[in-house]
Amino acid sequence: MIKTSLIIAVYNNKKYLELVFAGLERQTFKDFEIIIADDGSNSKLIDFINKYRITSDFTIKHVWHEDKGFRKNKILNEAIRHSDAEHIVIIDGDCVPHREFMKEHYLSRIEGICFTGRRINLSEKFTSLLTPSNVSAGFIEKNLPRLFLDTVFGKSNYVEKGIYIKSYYLRVLLNTKKRGLLGCNFSLMKTDILDINGFDERYEAPSIGEDSDLQFRLELNGVRIESLNHITVQYHLYHKLQERPQTNLDLFEQVKKEKTAYTKYGIEKK
Repeated sequence: MIKTSLIIAVYNNKKYLELVFAGLERQTFKDFEIIIADDGSNSKLIDFINKYRITSDFTIKHVWHEDKGFRKNKILNEAIRHSDAEHIVIIDGDCVPHREFMKEHYLSRIEGICFTGRRINLSEKFTSLLTPSNVSAGFIEKNLPRLFLDTVFGKSNYVEKGIYIKSYYLRVLLNTKKRGLLGCNFSLMKTDILDINGFDERYEAPSIGEDSDLQFRLELNGVRIESLNHITVQYHLYHKLQERPQTNLDLFEQVKKEKTAYTKYGIEKK
């Protein structure tokens, strides 16, 4: 049985997905399947995924639905249905993982705890330097000093989050602070997300639905959120920020008032 499922949420960006795949190819832990949760991408991306599946050593599943606007939570739920593992890691298709990323998420797994890491936000300037070949060669990880300079001249930020720490004692020290679930970098046992019926599909815009809402309902159900800061490191490729509409905030306020962990609008429709 496959040990873990890596779910990657994507929409139309072939160049960035190539960089993410390059980061996955250099993982020290490779016993995982990849499930592409595709929110309605065009034929260009679909053709690329189909070709990559032929040459890749990974088992790759491509879950797609028609483009009817932002329906990320719906396609993430579909991806969970297709998972053949007991453990799930979820990232976005614009986030390149550190080479120890999958190993650290897998080794941390435990029922009743959702683990969340952090990410560097790469600048447009630094992102433009990246190619699949140099990502495969560790270009990002080898250029942390350059990235710190880029915080001044190129506008990368949270670069300190890119320092991978091996020391157990430093890890404990750096993760005493409670941090919120980051929707592009978290993992949990599949039973824990099934118990709350997955993502609430009523969120049809970015933010809240894929992280804050999920955290709130997981915690209502007794699942703790624990930080893997400086452990599951991730590099977020530059793009313009998407609009965060008030409708998501209003829906989340309603969810908090209802205090119901299990959503009726998730994986199973009842």
